[in-house]
Amino acid sequence: QVRLMESGGGLVQAGGSLRLSCAASGSIFRINAMGWYRQVPGKQRELVTRISNDGSSDYVDSVRGRFTISRDNAKNMVYLQMNSLKPEDTAVYYCNAEARATYSSIISSYWGQGTQVTVSS
Repeated sequence: QVRLMESGGGLVQAGGSLRLSCAASGSIFRINAMGWYRQVPGKQRELVTRISNDGSSDYVDSVRGRFTISRDNAKNMVYLQMNSLKPEDTAVYYCNAEARATYSSIISSYWGQGTQVTVSS
């Protein structure tokens, strides 16, 4: 089993910053892309940003220039630095990893339990 655990969510005022962290653990053979998604009640989960294992990344237009994704391959960690936060960034943020477990020959998608980010106006 591959487990993902997010941390770093919370309540912040508009214009503030938060840093999310996600630790992958368990029976990991290899992690390919890692990413952050977010979801608000009544809406579909949306991709915010993702980073490949060579460090290349992309962002949804609404966060480009404000959010930065990074990863530490040696520690199986991915981070999301969120600056200039807006009330519309309020959501549950989920970590995702495309990984191969040691007992499997295929790449599967794994999810964390989510962390709440609330931005007050």
